[in-house]
Amino acid sequence: MIETPPLVDQYCHGVLRTELGLGTFEAELIRSAGPPAAGTTFFDTQTGFAVRRWCPPLLGLEPYATPARYLARRRELGAAESARRLLRGSGVAAYVVGTGVAGDLTGPKELALAGDAEAFEAVRLEPLAAQVADTSGTVAAFLANLAGAVHHAATGAVAFTCGAAAGHPAVLAGAPEPPGPGEVRGAAGRWLERRTRGGAVRDPVLLRHLVWSAVASGLPLQLHAGAADPAPLTGFVRATAGLGTRLVLLGGYPYHRQTAQLAAAFPHVYADAGAALGQTGARAAAVLAELLEVAPFGKVLFSSGGRHLPELHAVGALVFREALGRVLGGWVADGSWSWTDAGRVAAMVAGGGGGRAARGGGGGGGPRAPPPAPKPRGAGGGGRPPP
Repeated sequence: MIETPPLVDQYCHGVLRTELGLGTFEAELIRSAGPPAAGTTFFDTQTGFAVRRWCPPLLGLEPYATPARYLARRRELGAAESARRLLRGSGVAAYVVGTGVAGDLTGPKELALAGDAEAFEAVRLEPLAAQVADTSGTVAAFLANLAGAVHHAATGAVAFTCGAAAGHPAVLAGAPEPPGPGEVRGAAGRWLERRTRGGAVRDPVLLRHLVWSAVASGLPLQLHAGAADPAPLTGFVRATAGLGTRLVLLGGYPYHRQTAQLAAAFPHVYADAGAALGQTGARAAAVLAELLEVAPFGKVLFSSGGRHLPELHAVGALVFREALGRVLGGWVADGSWSWTDAGRVAAMVAGGGGGRAARGGGGGGGPRAPPPAPKPRGAGGGGRPPP
């Protein structure tokens, strides 16, 4: 048996506070632009099957309960109690929670309380810029207030995160360096003129400005690669080398090998296993093995990528544990590894890598994030981890 220590979920979101019907629950299971195929549901996916395998026992049911039976039990317990049982059954000791996303979601402190764990904040850059724009009347005020907001956020968060810049790699591919002051003022003026209240940043120059503002803070920067090939990010990765800021590449499946290659090639880059393991379900061990074939073991991070449904947090953690045990246990069984080394690597990936990413150090004189190290169960929280 591979002994996996308490996990650091180094990227997730809060969970919905409301009760969910069958259709709403299914819509949250996977990201899709439309309904499932006729005669099927989104439970007919690897994620859906993984939920039916791992989550019913946490709510007092047999594994593989039908969706109707499972959701009936969920309603019987209520949204808060269901979330509490699912989160506490996942074996996660610390969450890094992305904030600033839309929806009636629990914040870091609520997630910590529900999961009997610690929780820390990763501030998303795009909503932060939108909030600043709502209170700034001019371009000069917007840029000054944005700089202040990034600095203030860096004093309490453990990381920054950006979805648009890496999810659309052309933003950083063509011009990976920081934009000039004139470019930034022009882009800010155009965005403020056409922006309606609540609209997100999409201007590529402003996105680059946001990303480089985060780099200057010295906190780790989490970039959402999504399902895009991360290769176009290589120029940005090179430009940030040696500045002291760690880059964590989130997602990237099915381009996880390319993400692993960037982690192997650049000391400040880390590869996140992320939601890909929950999404691939029964094939998660194969995906994790492919990451570990290429990336240095201390550069592979665990995260659930959980969002909205506590089931996704639980499945991400439980599938990861099983996949890690299968992969490392298989290498021990065929004589390639010792049990001691397998246990050491399991500890690296489960939580140690997240600590090393957070300890990266400052490149711009800003605060540094100490690692959200796992602590004994029962230590809730919502502030910065202790130094």
